Amino acid sequence: MTRRLIFDAHLDLSMNAIEWNRDLRLPLEEIREREMNMSDKPDRGKGTVCLPALREGNIGLVVATQLARVSPKGSALSGWRSPQQAWAMTQAQLTWYREMEALNEMVQITDLQGLKNHLALWSNEEIDAADKPIGYILSLEGADSLVDISYLHRACEYGLKAINLSHFGPGRYAPGTKKQGSITPMGFELIREMNSLVNTDKQLILDVTHLTDMGFDQALETYEGPIWASHHNVRKIVPNQRQLSDEQIKALVDRGGVIGGMLDCWAMDVRFIDTISDPWQLDIKLENLVDHWDHICQIAGNAEHIAIGSDLDGIFGTEQSPWDMNSIADLQKYEEILRKRGYSETDIDNIFNKNWLRFLENAWS
Repeated sequence: MTRRLIFDAHLDLSMNAIEWNRDLRLPLEEIREREMNMSDKPDRGKGTVCLPALREGNIGLVVATQLARVSPKGSALSGWRSPQQAWAMTQAQLTWYREMEALNEMVQITDLQGLKNHLALWSNEEIDAADKPIGYILSLEGADSLVDISYLHRACEYGLKAINLSHFGPGRYAPGTKKQGSITPMGFELIREMNSLVNTDKQLILDVTHLTDMGFDQALETYEGPIWASHHNVRKIVPNQRQLSDEQIKALVDRGGVIGGMLDCWAMDVRFIDTISDPWQLDIKLENLVDHWDHICQIAGNAEHIAIGSDLDGIFGTEQSPWDMNSIADLQKYEEILRKRGYSETDIDNIFNKNWLRFLENAWS
């Protein structure tokens, strides 16, 4: 039986390649072996994502990020000392994507025709999976690296299609996770510039992930284009500011948004404390995410607003992932998990890829 294509709407591939120094063309076992004696990061030797694993899991389409945060004086968070340094890092990450394209490992998707061609390629069973490039849609996670508003247009020229205003902590355009408060004046200026691109071939998707509650409301009120939440879970189950409240879920549904469920254990189960807890001891499994999806479906009245935005290897590995998942290829396990939880075959199709695809068809028409 042919496996369903999976569309994962949030992977920090270039960050792992450049800052973690991972050759993502290699099998996962070899990447882990190379990191066996390294201790500079908590997830060394525990990565879950590489290009062969994506192909193994039939994950043929992803939203892949550029990510470089600016760390202001006094901030305890890691980051770059200036917007120019952060921009330079995003350009290094972009160069890595271009290198993967040159090797036919990846292909950038920027419009509906490219999307249609890529889906046809991945549905062709006569072509070996090893010969199919991973399609990627380019997203900027956190806008800190845009030195000024003119850099938005530079990014659009190389195919940027989605953008978050914020990430963790204070941000030049908006505060993010573990902060409170309003989008900054620069952030509102950025949204106005994004509004000028609505209904053009440079139109951007605004990703509300990581925004504060105030910033979320302001973004939905101010931005006139398409909005999604690429990697977000439910605040009713994990009650902290990083997750979506019921009111926010309703607002996204009303805007035609889609919410990508993420597999970071602290976003799945309120008991989990990162760098301390153990997923196996707390019995946090892939199925835990379905509780979050169920909650969104009850609010939406259907399964047309949920999907996958795994965030795997987003500064964590197996030490902070469901214990029944060894690699990203295990996303295929959701077919049977969802079936047992009462989801129809149409629902599973929607969650695996069609909700994101429908969103893009509407956004890019």
